[in-house]
Amino acid sequence: MKYNYHVPVSTYTRHSQYIPTYHTPSHYASSHYTPSYTSTSKYTPTQYSSTHYTPSYYTPSYNSTSTYIPTRYSSTQSTQRRENPAPARPIIPAKRTVHFPNDIIFQDVVRRGELAQIGRFIRSRKVRVDTLFPSGMAAIHEAVLTGNLEVVTLLVKFGADVNQRDEEGWTPLHMACSDGYPEIASYLLALGANKEAENENGEKPADLIDPDCTALSKLFEAGCV
Repeated sequence: MKYNYHVPVSTYTRHSQYIPTYHTPSHYASSHYTPSYTSTSKYTPTQYSSTHYTPSYYTPSYNSTSTYIPTRYSSTQSTQRRENPAPARPIIPAKRTVHFPNDIIFQDVVRRGELAQIGRFIRSRKVRVDTLFPSGMAAIHEAVLTGNLEVVTLLVKFGADVNQRDEEGWTPLHMACSDGYPEIASYLLALGANKEAENENGEKPADLIDPDCTALSKLFEAGCV
C-alpha cells in the first residue's frame, strides 16, 4: 500500500529518530542574529544634522529696505492726474498736395495782374492766350473784367485777339463797355476792335454802356477816337 496507517506505536516514541532537535530554540539564538547596526554605526544622523541646513544659509535677500517701494503709483499722484489731466494733443491732418492744371493757374495769375508770371507762362508755352477757361472766357476777357490795362496790353503783345469771343459771343470791347472802362475800350478800338460785333443776344458794345458813363458815351459819339 502506498499509505500505511498501521505503523507500530513503538516507532513514534520519544526516543525516535524524529525528535525535533533541528528546530530547537538553540538554533535561533539571539547571539546568531545580533543586530549589525549598533548605536555607534557609521550611519548616524550626524551627516544630516540641523547645522547643515541652518537658517543662516537661506536668509531672505529682500529685506525691508527693498527698492520696490510703491512711491511711483501713490494715491496722491493718481488724484492729481484725475484733477489735472494732461492736455490732449491736437490731431495734425496729413499734408495733401493738390495739382491744378496750368490753365487754372494762368487764369488766377491774370486775375491778380502778375505781369511777370503771365509772361513766364506764355514764354514757356504752358498755356495759350486764346484758350477758354472753365469760366467760358479767355485771358483777355479776364483781364478786361479786372480793369487792368497793363495786363490787356501784355496779352495783346503775346498775341491775344482783341475780337475774340467768349462762350456767349462777347468780345473784350463788349465787356469794357458793360463794366465802364473807357481807357480799355479806347485801347481796343485803337487796335481795330469791332464796334459792330453782336453777342448771342444781338447786343453791340455801345448797347451795353451805362448812360451815367459819359466817358464811354462820348467815345462812341466821337467816332471811337
